[in-house]
Amino acid sequence: MTSSTKNHQAEHWKLRHGPAGLHLFNRTTGLNVLIDEIAVPASLYSRAPRQVSIALTNQCDLTCAHCYAPKTRHDLTYESVTCWLAELDASGTLGVGFGGGEPTLYPRFVELCQHVARETQLSLTFTTHGHHIDEAMADGLRSSAHFIRVSMDGIGHTYESIRRRSFQDLLARMKLVRTIASFGVNFVANEKTLPDLDEAAAIVADLGGCELLLLPQMANRRCSQIDDDTLQGLRRWVAVYRGSLRLSINEGSAEGFPTCDPIAAERGLRAYAHVDAAGVLKPSSYHATGISIGADGVLSALDRLANNLTENDI
Repeated sequence: MTSSTKNHQAEHWKLRHGPAGLHLFNRTTGLNVLIDEIAVPASLYSRAPRQVSIALTNQCDLTCAHCYAPKTRHDLTYESVTCWLAELDASGTLGVGFGGGEPTLYPRFVELCQHVARETQLSLTFTTHGHHIDEAMADGLRSSAHFIRVSMDGIGHTYESIRRRSFQDLLARMKLVRTIASFGVNFVANEKTLPDLDEAAAIVADLGGCELLLLPQMANRRCSQIDDDTLQGLRRWVAVYRGSLRLSINEGSAEGFPTCDPIAAERGLRAYAHVDAAGVLKPSSYHATGISIGADGVLSALDRLANNLTENDI
């Protein structure tokens, strides 16, 4: 290996300081290394959350009943997002996840992804329904996106009754997605979709996916929270699953599931924060309120948000 190659690889490693120790992350390979033998003084903790999600827009051309995203007409400006990303990158954030709404409807989406890859050390993921990813978009996203999450609630008729889009078209789009970056599927679990989970997992694995993110349905104005019987059924499914996909679950629904958190010392705002399409910083996308990000930037808003929360949240 030449020295120039070594230097190039070294540029992909990012160091984060926190209560768990020294955390090294390689966005190209996804490799995480935690050196927990080193006690980091609190004064040196990275200031920004480990991961930040940003809803670029509230626009979406689907009307899924379980969607909790605001229906207000908001889009973040390109200039604001790039400024916030620079702050977060310099202050210890390892990855950013773009969502919405539907992020591929954001007017400068591909350009923004390319900016993240070129101008920051952040790992980039995005969550999409997938139906706008075509050859041209795929070409623009290669070497920019590091992981893609595709929403797939059920299969066949179940999926089509929820999303009002062709399931076969989704499968074709997912074959294109896998040429861009590693991908996984977000699966909203409810009484209607749970019976499809076995076959859905098999389809994702056959397509080359590597993760299944389980999202027990949350209550909103149009639907109720997952019922107890279905939730218990989901827990039983997880307990016996022996497939190749990595299983994940959102933190708010993790109770009762076997989970592993290697960085348990980093919770709350040290681990995660969300920016909605109106520029409001929140502890998560499920929170109704937060702190508006002003001209003084995202880190200042983070400090104000932390002051409003309990110690467990920060």
